[in-house]
Amino acid sequence: MLFGLGWPELGVIAIVAILIFGPKKIPELGTALGKTLRGFKEEMKTPSDETNQEQEKQ
Repeated sequence: MLFGLGWPELGVIAIVAILIFGPKKIPELGTALGKTLRGFKEEMKTPSDETNQEQEKQ
C-alpha cells in the first residue's frame, strides 16, 4: 500500500487525525496539503527566474 502501510494502520491514523483536528478541519488540511504539493511539483519542473540568474552568475 502507501509507504508500506496497510488498511489497519491507515484506519488508525485516520481516527487519530479526526480526534486531533476534528471532522470539519480535515478537508481544509487536505486542500492546503494538495496546493502545497502541487506548487512544489510545478517549481521542480520549471525553475524560477531567481534560480536561473544564480546559475548564470557562476
